[in-house]
Amino acid sequence: MSEVRLSWTGDRLQFVGRTGYGELVPLGGDTGGPGAKPSDLLPISLAACTAYDVVVILHKQRQDLRGLEAVITSTQDDDPPWTFRAIDIEWVVTGTVDRHKAERAVEIAEGKYCAVAATIRPVVELSHRVRIEPGP
Repeated sequence: MSEVRLSWTGDRLQFVGRTGYGELVPLGGDTGGPGAKPSDLLPISLAACTAYDVVVILHKQRQDLRGLEAVITSTQDDDPPWTFRAIDIEWVVTGTVDRHKAERAVEIAEGKYCAVAATIRPVVELSHRVRIEPGP
């Protein structure tokens, strides 16, 4: 079991989340306020959950991974509750990394290990692709 918390700061629509690690995460419902837009956290969580295992898998395969970035595009309904319908991730892998191994690492990480993907896959269309950039 995991426990996380969310507290209203008392200022407008600003909140602070406390992770299971004790870290603070600012969240905001005001475009001019600090923090993440709450609905942005779902696609970011999907990418972070997947990225963790991509890095682990590629390191175990002794790939020369120098960087990993997820460029995430999501589609939501136009009307409340703005349900997510699709999330696409372009994985930008930097380094001397075998394309097949990178693609397979993403497939395994998203399809087998990522709790976020497993939870939303029945209702959100998930897609991804991998782009390899040479390392410095």
